[in-house]
Amino acid sequence: MTEPQRAPLTRVCVLVPTYDERENLPRIVARLRAAVPDADVLVLDDASPDGTGDVADRLAAADDAVHVLHRTGKQGLGAAYLAGFAWALERGYDAAVEIDADGSHQPETLPGLLRAARDADVVIGSRWVPGGSVVNWPSHRKALSVGANLYTRVLLGMPVSDATAGFRVYRADALRRLGLATIDSQGYCFQVEMTWRAVKAGLHVVEVPIEFVEREIGRSKMNGDIVAESLRRITGWGVKHRWSEVRRGVADGVGAGEGTWHRL
Repeated sequence: MTEPQRAPLTRVCVLVPTYDERENLPRIVARLRAAVPDADVLVLDDASPDGTGDVADRLAAADDAVHVLHRTGKQGLGAAYLAGFAWALERGYDAAVEIDADGSHQPETLPGLLRAARDADVVIGSRWVPGGSVVNWPSHRKALSVGANLYTRVLLGMPVSDATAGFRVYRADALRRLGLATIDSQGYCFQVEMTWRAVKAGLHVVEVPIEFVEREIGRSKMNGDIVAESLRRITGWGVKHRWSEVRRGVADGVGAGEGTWHRL
């Protein structure tokens, strides 16, 4: 099937959610500004008690391409990104990028993801496709991520190797098709739901291999509640999906969407 012609990405907004990342934030913003100097950066701070919001304000005061969205409290990754998507869409950006503040997603690889977005609706920086890798992860963390993605692929019949990945590019017109107002997932689950909706909406999803580097400063925000939410929601979606397949008499496991997917 021939993919439709896509408009150039001339205005890109990189979304950086933060909570207690005052040491990491200046580093990641500097690396982003060097790697993609034509892109804007939006820091999404959830009222970090360590003063991350003040650091973000100073960065914005020194650079017109850096912006800050102060939020009233710790509301979770998904809520932060949804607020960032709304901010970017209201201001006419062509694409929004998701990236962690801790340096685990290397800004120097973002130009490659943006190149892939020339011919895709959604680009995922993937750890689990050929050429992808993780650095400095303990074995149990790797097993959790690999297992979560395998479980998601099997249950949802969705051929994406890293549906939990948090380094992504979304075209603005793709975001408008995903029903963002009805999403309330957090953590890994937010990324899975966004991927699932993209596939069901018929969007073209591409995975690009990346090297993921475990943070050196600060602590991961991953916890048992996030894992439990992901397991509960993905299982629920999977049961509904498989039951709908049975009712439709579909046995090919591809799912309800007409989306396309491939690796680079």
